[in-house]
Amino acid sequence: MTIKAIDRPKRKLWLAALKPPMYSVAIMPIWVGTAVAFAETGKLNASIFATFLASAILILAWENLSNDVFDSETGVDVNKANSLVNLTGNKGLIFWLGNLCLLAGLLGIGTIAFWQQDLTVIGLILLCCALGYLYQGPPFRLSYQGLGEILCFFAFGPVAFSAVYYSQTRSWSVSNVAASVVVGIATSLILFCSHFNQVQDDASVGKKSPVVRLGTWRSAKLLPWASGSLYGLTLLFVLLKLFPVWTLLILGSSPYAIKLCRYILAHHDQSDKLLYCRFIAVALHFWSGLLFGAGFVVPIWLGR
Repeated sequence: MTIKAIDRPKRKLWLAALKPPMYSVAIMPIWVGTAVAFAETGKLNASIFATFLASAILILAWENLSNDVFDSETGVDVNKANSLVNLTGNKGLIFWLGNLCLLAGLLGIGTIAFWQQDLTVIGLILLCCALGYLYQGPPFRLSYQGLGEILCFFAFGPVAFSAVYYSQTRSWSVSNVAASVVVGIATSLILFCSHFNQVQDDASVGKKSPVVRLGTWRSAKLLPWASGSLYGLTLLFVLLKLFPVWTLLILGSSPYAIKLCRYILAHHDQSDKLLYCRFIAVALHFWSGLLFGAGFVVPIWLGR
């Protein structure tokens, strides 16, 4: 196996492979979904929140580890030096570590179901896991058909949010579903931006990501509309009185959206410079989610 030389210490390769910043993808649905529940009920079950948070991180670890394994089987990661399979040379080890993370995460969600004597939450999380497997797992590999962003949107948006909100309230909420759309789009943006630096590798193995299908220039031109929708939808839902006006705090993340769009537009066809863009997308996801969730909580604090 030939891996392109990357001028970085191996420690940095391990950090890139483990993707610690990416775990905000697991944290933000729990944070925002719980914030919506708290805003609507004035109650917070801290034990459920903490258990759900730990479980979500473990389940995302399973998805990241298993995706490395599945990508190693198709050859799409042959030039990816920061693949855990490539770094360890032990696909079986990564596969079973991923399964252990999944088991531990589901045990946590099962504990919540036991506390509530209700299987709804674990059913919704199993649906999230199924969507995660459909994304990359054989024989489906729907991400290779360009459907990854759609699966990502539903798994980290409406389905995850429904589980989080239900775990706190044992009910449903239109505002929660609306909030899930905003966070779901922000999550899918990370995946969309991750395709720019690997267009050639994706195309060589028949992976038809949106960036492969559209080309890098058209994809870069689409990005301002996608990132701008985070703010447009928030404003719309504020006007419809589904969100408190404080959720417009999300506008504080707009410098990251502007930076992301400008960077990719400037370097859309320079794959060697585009690995960095996913980290801007992660920063956009983190700050937009943090500020957006705070917008639901601030009115409660001010009211007190």
